[in-house]
Amino acid sequence: MTTLVSTTDTLTRDALAVLQPGFTGTTAPDWLLRRVSEGLTSVGLFGRNIESPEQLAALTARLRSERDDVLVAIDEEGGDVTRLEVNEGSSFPGNFALGSIDDTDLTRAVAHELGRRLAACGVNLNWAPSADVNSNPGNPVIGVRSFGADTALVARHTAAYVEGLQAAGVAACTKHFPGHGDTAVDSHLAMPRIDVDLDTLHARELLPFRAAIAAGSKSVMSAHILLPALDPDRPATLSPQILTGLLRQELGYDGLIVTDGVEMEAISKTYGIERGSVLAIAAGADAICVGGGLADEETVVALRDALVAAVRSGELPEERLADAAARVRALASWTQGVRGDVPEPGAEVQEGTAPGTGVRSDVGLVAARRAVRVTGTGDPLTGPAHVAEFATEANIAVGDETPWGIADGIARLRPGTDGGRYTGETADPAAEVLAAAGDRRIVAVVRDEHRHAWMAQALDALLAARPDTIVVEMGLPESTPRGSLHVATHGASRVCGQAAVEAVTGTTP
Repeated sequence: MTTLVSTTDTLTRDALAVLQPGFTGTTAPDWLLRRVSEGLTSVGLFGRNIESPEQLAALTARLRSERDDVLVAIDEEGGDVTRLEVNEGSSFPGNFALGSIDDTDLTRAVAHELGRRLAACGVNLNWAPSADVNSNPGNPVIGVRSFGADTALVARHTAAYVEGLQAAGVAACTKHFPGHGDTAVDSHLAMPRIDVDLDTLHARELLPFRAAIAAGSKSVMSAHILLPALDPDRPATLSPQILTGLLRQELGYDGLIVTDGVEMEAISKTYGIERGSVLAIAAGADAICVGGGLADEETVVALRDALVAAVRSGELPEERLADAAARVRALASWTQGVRGDVPEPGAEVQEGTAPGTGVRSDVGLVAARRAVRVTGTGDPLTGPAHVAEFATEANIAVGDETPWGIADGIARLRPGTDGGRYTGETADPAAEVLAAAGDRRIVAVVRDEHRHAWMAQALDALLAARPDTIVVEMGLPESTPRGSLHVATHGASRVCGQAAVEAVTGTTP
């Protein structure tokens, strides 16, 4: 691939500075270290890069040996979306569980403890929280990642989360501006469209972002969604009306604007990643998130050169690129300045009390227990059971690699228990469950039953045949509670599963 300019000049360094690329492996490859030394200011981490807190601390330390103020970003929402604990499930409930409790002090404490663990591993930018108002319960990509469907609730918890996270020395990145909650399409796969008027947008979607800005959110992430009331032609990530006119000028936001992953198909299949990156910076974005699916040097070089070429052709004003790079460096400087207030990378992150906070590091489990809602008059499980977990393909943000469910937890407490995963691909999932269960009681575990007709039909059949069935909903509890006991966890993280096991078996923490 031909390089347009020297890797040492100002223009090229600015072009590198606005990129937030990912990579493969659990150690920093040579090409990434070389680009960091040449001006790359941010690196994005994903589950593929993480094995343990100790390994992650070593990785971030190696990156900082090339550039002390490098921004190390991660998509660590807690709850269903975790990278730090991708192989075992999160130690924290997600936004929806916190919103269901509606205790902003608890939300602040959870965010602070999560931020403390990130900071202890050398991570200083978190692409969280989601400030989306989940007004469409059929939303395929937000759901339990939102604090809820009530705008005021979402606003106050977004602000609390930002405050808690940043008090731990980790910059928040409030997303997905101007709001991804009323969508029926996943922007990883296609371009969502929200057809509401300006009054609705201001009264619903924008209020949580106003709260985040007031709370001092260091960055905001744009959404790849089309909102004709604001811009009939371009999605928010590429829209000057939305990023500059609305976010900068009308809302008065002066921090870093980061795009959602530019390789997501809403952008890559419509504009291409190079063209999309140029348009995003021109529209007012300051940093291009790339690397969830593309994680190689060729992509970084191609995007760098596309930005340089756009400046030289006059399509992208040089001062706009310089301003974007300056905002990235300013955030990097902030994280460097607060680093002395948080534990050094490699510090203990698993047990005890968070230093200087008085908050126990098991605050995530405490919150998960408070989020559980139990209805019904049936008895808890006292003997062996068959745990039937009804599974669907997880959305890309969550990923299929993160485990969920409660079968193993129940089996440890009730000997003779086993479990099975059932999908809508078979003709009669309920018949399979009944055959596997035999005389044992059934515990049916679902996620977002209201979104999957086959799941609802299977539950109907199970409850008709076995009225003593316990139902555990680990997604949005939109369907009418049913079963001899109905347990709603408001999320499927590891601690939500632990809290569900306690509720199902009647055990005392």
